[in-house]
Amino acid sequence: MSTTTETTQKRGPNIFRILKQFGPLLFLIVLMAVFTALKPSFIDPINVFNIMRQISITGLIALGMTFVILTAGIDLSVGSLLALCGMVAAIVAKGGAANTLSLSATAGAGFGWFAALLAAVAVGSIAGGVQGVAITRLKVPPFVVTLGGLTIFRGLTLTLSNGGPISGFTPDMRWFGTGLVGPVPVPVIIFAVAAILCHIVLRYTRYGRAVYAVGGNAEAARLSGLRVDRILISVYVIVGFFAGLAAFVLAARLNSAEAVAGVGYELTVISAVVIGGTSLFGGIGSVGGTVVGAALIGVLQNGLQFNNVSSYTQSIVIGLILIVAVAFDRWLKSRARS
Repeated sequence: MSTTTETTQKRGPNIFRILKQFGPLLFLIVLMAVFTALKPSFIDPINVFNIMRQISITGLIALGMTFVILTAGIDLSVGSLLALCGMVAAIVAKGGAANTLSLSATAGAGFGWFAALLAAVAVGSIAGGVQGVAITRLKVPPFVVTLGGLTIFRGLTLTLSNGGPISGFTPDMRWFGTGLVGPVPVPVIIFAVAAILCHIVLRYTRYGRAVYAVGGNAEAARLSGLRVDRILISVYVIVGFFAGLAAFVLAARLNSAEAVAGVGYELTVISAVVIGGTSLFGGIGSVGGTVVGAALIGVLQNGLQFNNVSSYTQSIVIGLILIVAVAFDRWLKSRARS
């Protein structure tokens, strides 16, 4: 009898750990099956690639957000920072802001797509670094710093653009948003490569282990010799970098940079990371989970659109799923400990 009880106790936590690890993936499969049953055209390759293209933008930022949340931080400014980086990239690509309303790809001197890409990721990285310094040196909570960044970056974007869009990029630049490699959209390839690199960094490097250590217990990490402040600053640089990269890809896809770009991306990005299994309390999570979380939200949004559900209702559904995901994560942890 005691042996049976011990066996049950050993098996119980294993089941909960499996649910915790593969729950989002199982939910994604079920969700796709439901939407396919409602409308078989949902699973058509054209729509599948469309979903993949859609999630590549928020997915890139979610990769950076994974580093931040693993350290028990948060970044609410990523949507506004994406708009700022996109506007800077557009100005560099067009050779200035004078041709704001011109759709011509040849208007203005222009500095080319590579300079635009460098400008976008540089601005994003610097902005993220500034926020990281404010968090670590001024001892201001990440929520407050990045909430301030949300309004500051949006204001800077509006100032640069005078509230108007900048449109009309060269075919070379547009390729990064609309091009194909075989049947696969270029943004999807960029997202996949970035996800693989982030996975390698987090799982197989000393820096990745340090990120997990800081998120698990910052004081213990400090006592063990880790430079906690540097690590915290670095994760905000990383999320800023990915916001800049995503901004470049989005501008290339739309052939336009707009001051209102990225509005509401904060919810989508944080939802993708948390739904994918990364704990808001730090120290637990993975890039693979974030990719699944981004895919889940993309499938959910696309499936709801397929069934003529309004965008307002979509926001409600995503918000509810975020709350349920966090509650489910806490419940699984408590069950695994019991």
